[in-house]
Amino acid sequence: MRKTLRSVAGGRWLNRTVLAALMLAVPRVALACPVCFGQSDSPMAKGVNMGIYFLLAVVGGVLAAFASFFVYLARRARAFADET
Repeated sequence: MRKTLRSVAGGRWLNRTVLAALMLAVPRVALACPVCFGQSDSPMAKGVNMGIYFLLAVVGGVLAAFASFFVYLARRARAFADET
């Protein structure tokens, strides 16, 4: 049996080539948001900003909880060491 390039590579190279060509063919305007074009007062830009603030708050909350857990463990270890 003769193996062709498509059967050897599983046809992935063709899919990737077509996908790369399509991405290059799309105008750059379609990939940008209103914030990139200076429309910082649009509802979409305000929503993006609120999403960023929310994610920062979530990350900050998780980091604070993580740090407070280790403070709790340190205090508990110190209290245990004082008892013995």
